[in-house]
Amino acid sequence: MKTNQLTILSIVFMLCSNIFSQEKENLSSLFIPKKLKENANAIIRLNKTVINIEAVDRLVIEQQRIVTVFNKLGKKHINAYKHYNKDTKITKLSATIYDALGNKIKKYSKSDFQDVSAIDGGTLYSDSRVKFLEHTPTSYPYTVLFESEYKNSSTGFIPKWFPIENYNLAIEKSVYVINNPQNIPFRKRNKNFVNFPIKNSSSNNNINYTLTNQPAIRPEYYTLNFEELVPNMSVSLDSFSLKGIKGNAKNWEEFGKWMYSNLISGKNQLPPSTISKVKQLVKDTNNPIEKAKIIYDYMQNKTRYISVQVDIGGWEPIAAYKVDEVSYGDCKGLTNYTKALLDVVGIKSYHALVYAGNKKNIDSSFTSIQGNHMILNIPNDGKDIWVECTSQTMPFGFLGDFTDDRDVLVITPEGGVIKRTPAYINKDNLQLTKADVKLLPNGNISAHFERKSYGTQYYDKYSIKEFTKKELNKYYKSTVWDYNNNLEVDNIKLSNNKEQIEFTENLDIKIEKFATVRDSSYLFKLNIFNRITGVPKKYRNRQQPIEVERGFTDKDEFTFTLPQGYKYTSLPEKRNITNKFGTYNIRFEKIDDTTFKYKREFSLLKGIYPKEDYKAYRKFRKTVVKYDNLRIELIKQ
Repeated sequence: MKTNQLTILSIVFMLCSNIFSQEKENLSSLFIPKKLKENANAIIRLNKTVINIEAVDRLVIEQQRIVTVFNKLGKKHINAYKHYNKDTKITKLSATIYDALGNKIKKYSKSDFQDVSAIDGGTLYSDSRVKFLEHTPTSYPYTVLFESEYKNSSTGFIPKWFPIENYNLAIEKSVYVINNPQNIPFRKRNKNFVNFPIKNSSSNNNINYTLTNQPAIRPEYYTLNFEELVPNMSVSLDSFSLKGIKGNAKNWEEFGKWMYSNLISGKNQLPPSTISKVKQLVKDTNNPIEKAKIIYDYMQNKTRYISVQVDIGGWEPIAAYKVDEVSYGDCKGLTNYTKALLDVVGIKSYHALVYAGNKKNIDSSFTSIQGNHMILNIPNDGKDIWVECTSQTMPFGFLGDFTDDRDVLVITPEGGVIKRTPAYINKDNLQLTKADVKLLPNGNISAHFERKSYGTQYYDKYSIKEFTKKELNKYYKSTVWDYNNNLEVDNIKLSNNKEQIEFTENLDIKIEKFATVRDSSYLFKLNIFNRITGVPKKYRNRQQPIEVERGFTDKDEFTFTLPQGYKYTSLPEKRNITNKFGTYNIRFEKIDDTTFKYKREFSLLKGIYPKEDYKAYRKFRKTVVKYDNLRIELIKQ
């Protein structure tokens, strides 16, 4: 009997030792395939997300995430944090750190995680908080095992599957599981699955996808947004709950009706004094667009942007009368307030959900709660006007690159409608520069400079009108003309024409030792004020397509007055390059023996091009840099 017990104990011990050995081996960085280490700052050994849909208003999400970090750049991929709020409760949270050999170094429990408010600088108050792990490694590589579980009563946001999360991050295994025991109808949308090692083991009303052994993707400049390059999957329930408000939506029309009825309707009431005031403001015009401009200007001068996101506040606008009372609101509150003011003067307008920032569309083919920002849509006989309500300085009807050229969801009482915001492309994004340049005998120059900007070039500059003199000096010396040493600016005059959406800069400029002066020669660069200095990176084996997101056109005209005692023997030949990426040309015009003009135009065209075109694209940009550095030599008379 004792012998049998000893034998059993020995077997159990061997099994436990074997299991422990396997676990240790799995967490050791020594066993990671060489191919997965290439170009990787970290590797996800396992990222398993299990979503249990227990009811229309109850989710339980479990995650096990194991990340091996190879260097300090890989730390950002650990992602050992969890957000929570009133309807999101963290039930389990832990992390374990292992060294390169898979030996346990330290264990963190839920109470060891730091707990802070998840409020950004523009948020007045929010009930969102985050627990996160702060671990300082003593050596590399190391591995973090992060495990969590949380419950959520809002089912409007089913966590998305995004297995390849970033550049320079390899994936050993990513698993995405949705258990749906109540058989609640849902829809899913797969994107960019082709050519990736993804296995689908889904059945009936359950989802099960796995991606394995995906090498790290190297970042490449001038390409599509990362989300357009890698696989991702969205899931949405036909019946859902958002902060306690239940809804049903199989299409955008149904979703729009739900949002209008539950989150927007009835929030446009204003006090009588404000109604009287805005009617008085527009009494002298019957033009609806002029009325809208007057109302927009009134809103901008009265309010400021501050985010307030408590409970449903992340999606439901603050009532118009409240914004009128406190004179602030978030994008939803200010959009709703502007709409309420327009309602008073008989101008029809609608709330519109949009992805702001990096250009991204509301997915017109997949109905779900989408967007991160709200703007206002004013129908105008087929030429819709779009209004950004969070800015106190933005011109009426102008969006800039924050929300331009993308599909948005317009919320009407009849339902949701997909529309597209206007695009600022190519010649819309125009910059016109003129300068009168005096070349001085000692190599210094003095110049009067004027620049007019339109489209997204306007959007990039108009806010500098609010800069202090010190900030403007730094802006011109360190940002605009950082390639010009010894530069000083003076007499800065800035004009923001909101009607024409035109920003004008006038200033006087001095640059010491700009030209190289020798015994009998005077050598200087012609493109003083709009020089392209950067050449796109060279790739031995380009992997991704090329994207020029918007395009632009720059036109420059510099008039040079020669220094006393010098002349030019001849002007350089004109250059003209035209291809599918754009155009570049420079030419010269002799005015008299002491004055000539340098004219330059550079246009880059919006487009998506195959990766095979990158060499030609880079050559074009390299040629621009070459001719932007063109010099001319003057000789003594």
